[in-house]
Amino acid sequence: MKIRIKGNSIRYRLTKTDIEQFSKEGYLEEITSFGNSTFIYALQQYNQDALSTSLQNNKITLFVAEQMTREWTLTDRVGFEGTDGSLYLLIEKDFKCLDVTIEDQSDHYPNPILVGKEH
Repeated sequence: MKIRIKGNSIRYRLTKTDIEQFSKEGYLEEITSFGNSTFIYALQQYNQDALSTSLQNNKITLFVAEQMTREWTLTDRVGFEGTDGSLYLLIEKDFKCLDVTIEDQSDHYPNPILVGKEH
């Protein structure tokens, strides 16, 4: 799972394995160490019908409606977006990059632009 924060927006990108784990457990987190501190970003299912967030103790939690998780894992739907106050939220499947990268992309979703063009 990756997170991108820019201005007043947060975007989470998940691999196939991330989405599988999230759909089974209803929770997923990543931890980044900064010397004596840690930064945690997480996804958690909940029983509302919209995305929302929480920031507590160096941890950002993006709450995702259970119905969204089911649709996300069972269909080709790329992701969901919403707002929490003035904060823009986006969760989406992580596609293989179109440009050259050293990142391991074996667990990423096929890029829709390339589907049918790969040999």
